Amino acid sequence: MEEHERRQINSPSVAAPRGHFSHAVVAQDTIYVSGLLAFDDKGVITAPGDVRGQTQRIFEILEHILHEARATLADTVQLTTYVTDIGQRAPVNEVRKQLFGTCRPASTLVEVSALAAEGAVIEIDAIAVRTRA
Repeated sequence: MEEHERRQINSPSVAAPRGHFSHAVVAQDTIYVSGLLAFDDKGVITAPGDVRGQTQRIFEILEHILHEARATLADTVQLTTYVTDIGQRAPVNEVRKQLFGTCRPASTLVEVSALAAEGAVIEIDAIAVRTRA
């Protein structure tokens, strides 16, 4: 990839973005992933109101997007998590612990009044850096 080249990533394995944005943008070896909601492949929120179920689905989506960018969850260096109830952070952390183990990315957790889809209780965006072989 040229020094200043950027590449848009829109994974065919997940619902198309709703709006004028890409699932992710790759700039050199850094992957910037847009905020993800727990959409199924038809664009319907999965597990409405269930933070654990939605968190699991979001990380499945993130894995697909990172795969398209030739990366994995292990390449994740930063997560920003938006929840509608900060009291629900324990189930989010349990899912993250299962996925990341002791290799924990930098992280921010923010409570918000609402998210962009009815039934959504969590949104996560990410930054990953591909490991050079």
